[in-house]
Amino acid sequence: MAWRLWTTQVDEVDLVENAVYEEHQSRAGVNGTGPGSLMDPLEDPVPGLGTYEDFNTIDWVREKSKDRDRHREITKNSRRSTVALLHSISDAFSGWLLMLLVGLMAGALAGGIDIAAHWLTDMKEGICLDGFWFSHEHCCWKSSETTFKDRDRCPQWQTWGELITGTSEGAFSYILNYLIYIVWALFFAFLAVTLVRAFAPYACGSGIPEIKTILSGFIIRGYLGKWTLITKTVTLVLAVSSGLSLGKEGPLVHVACCCANILCHLFTKYRKNEAKRREVLSAAAAVGVSVAFGAPIGGVLFSLEEVSYYFPLKTLWRSFFAALVAAFTLRSINPFGNSRLVLFYVEFHAPWHLVELVPFIFLGIFGGLWGALFIKANIAWCRIRKTTRLGRYPIVEVLAVTAVTALVAYPNSYTRMSGAELISELFNDCSLLDSSQLCGYLQPANISETGIGNSLADRPAGPGLFTALWQLALALLFKMLITVVTFGMKVPSGLFIPSMAVGAIAGRLLGVGMEQLAYYNHDGLIFKGWCTPEADCITPGLYAMVGAAACLGGVTRMTVSLVVIMFELTGGLEYIVPLMAAAMTSKWVADAFGREGIYEAHIRLNGYPFLEPKEEFEHSSLAVDVMRPRRSDPPLAVLTQDSMTVGGVEALVESTRYSGFPVVVSQESPRLVGFVLRRDLLISIDNARKRQDGVVGASLVVFSEHPPAQAPDGPPPLRLRGIMDLSPFTVTDHTPMDITVDIFRKLGLRQCLVTHNGRLLGIITKKDILKHMAQIANRDPDSILFN
Repeated sequence: MAWRLWTTQVDEVDLVENAVYEEHQSRAGVNGTGPGSLMDPLEDPVPGLGTYEDFNTIDWVREKSKDRDRHREITKNSRRSTVALLHSISDAFSGWLLMLLVGLMAGALAGGIDIAAHWLTDMKEGICLDGFWFSHEHCCWKSSETTFKDRDRCPQWQTWGELITGTSEGAFSYILNYLIYIVWALFFAFLAVTLVRAFAPYACGSGIPEIKTILSGFIIRGYLGKWTLITKTVTLVLAVSSGLSLGKEGPLVHVACCCANILCHLFTKYRKNEAKRREVLSAAAAVGVSVAFGAPIGGVLFSLEEVSYYFPLKTLWRSFFAALVAAFTLRSINPFGNSRLVLFYVEFHAPWHLVELVPFIFLGIFGGLWGALFIKANIAWCRIRKTTRLGRYPIVEVLAVTAVTALVAYPNSYTRMSGAELISELFNDCSLLDSSQLCGYLQPANISETGIGNSLADRPAGPGLFTALWQLALALLFKMLITVVTFGMKVPSGLFIPSMAVGAIAGRLLGVGMEQLAYYNHDGLIFKGWCTPEADCITPGLYAMVGAAACLGGVTRMTVSLVVIMFELTGGLEYIVPLMAAAMTSKWVADAFGREGIYEAHIRLNGYPFLEPKEEFEHSSLAVDVMRPRRSDPPLAVLTQDSMTVGGVEALVESTRYSGFPVVVSQESPRLVGFVLRRDLLISIDNARKRQDGVVGASLVVFSEHPPAQAPDGPPPLRLRGIMDLSPFTVTDHTPMDITVDIFRKLGLRQCLVTHNGRLLGIITKKDILKHMAQIANRDPDSILFN
């Protein structure tokens, strides 16, 4: 889809809602309804005005002005009657009601997604004889034949090999389970990619890069529609259940924003104002993280820090309210079956020591290096996907990656389990009766069974732990490689859980290493004084938690919101300092290799017109260096306020692809009068030809308040002053570009006119700024296109 660009390529087309068509008496003297008059648009509005075309940017200033005028009108009318007063009260509370509905809908959908994904994931390995709709955990809940040690085993749950062969032992049963696991994985992946291609191509990927772009004012029709919501909800369950290295947390932000966009149509206040709708979408992004992790406060901070472009204080309150409602809704559904809202509840009994900040910082360095490496590798792979034949066969690609994932993942129990289950296992603090392989320690006779509180003292590693460690090392390599090619495929794919899994594995490996070092060297210089032989000095699960935060921070460059999400995710309040140290170290290290996070990198890869608010503009150029027309370009196309005919205007519009035209006094005196948008002209002229007799090609088009004198036998003029922006934003030719960029960012402008002593020189569009910044960064400026 080509951009409509100024001069060589002017960006966004926009419409002005309040077009005023004044009556012009016909030469026959008929008042108001006869030939030669325009109907009042307040009584009979012109169709098409006040809306936006697809793949264009909204006018934030105009939208805010529209809402301000609407609010003033409601307030003024509320003093006149009781009905108007009630309407004013309902209008004031409509935002809170909308937030309530968004929270309820998103929370219910997230609970359903969690339950369905858990069930289908378990179905790859076996079935419950009491009812196929029970997951493995739910199937064994009421069984009286389970033991504490083997609480995941019960006669009611049988693997496919056990169901077919009658035994769970032997090579044949194992191979049968292996094959059925792969078949289920391929089936789920095939369904996911087929449904996405058939019903909603926008349902693929994470959705967060596009959400960021939409919140900056860009319009992508259908991206937040009902078909996208339905398809993404269903295919997200299938994609997660297929065992691919992806998560559902990022896509849940997209799901919540779809809910908000659909519910906005129930309220006129939000249906007819794009800027107000984006305030709701910002709150919905917070809701998405709230239901993904059970972290309402972290969700609000995530929306503020990472996603939102415009975040007023009112949106902050409403985001908090909506995230709270969504969290309570999810808690009521209780999808995890543990009566807790948090996804990974931890209960570490040993406090951390100041010396441990060193390994925590090392985990931050690892997370930053992994984040920078992952972004570069993933963007390179996505670029290959876009520019080669691979991109033409998304179904084949998804099935191939799924087959490789399932084939390699099944033999290793740590890659076979889902990402959330793996992270929960790695965060776990070993108790006395824990049967996990990660708790395969030896128990010396001379050491008491308890250390601090209810935890065990540090113990030497046993054969079970050594087996788990090399399996985790293989899982780490596999996760790092397979996530690079998985993220960005044509299925819903989030990055939170895979990134956290990589960091949690690395953290657990380091934590076990530190634990063994402390056990065998408790009298050494590092551990002396705070680590005694019968103490629980090192908690490997804490290292896994810090590592997860470090890798997620390295990939997304989150800081404050990341620490709060991790705190809410685990309930580990006293471990905020280690999380902060790892998150900041991760960001600093990753920023040394490139300041873009994964979402900004994908925005640039796709060519979305996004002006990054966190990016500094350090070049010393001026507005005259960036504006159009340049010296080699044709002269600026303009309209004059009262000397052009309908035919001349139509010819100018037809011969150019500009999205708008400055209006000047005359060609000889190019003093700026206003700005008119291309589509407004076309709609207005076409409407006038249909509804007003006497409008011909020779009719004068008038943008001034008082039209010039007409010949007695000439056609009536077409007065279009009402569709003109009388106060377009302007800068002088010597305005520094860093100030101009700030104006574009903070006001959400689409274009800005450049003047010198009141005379029009040129125009700067958002696209021109993005191309200029790309040239400064030695990137291809023509890549900033939405195709």
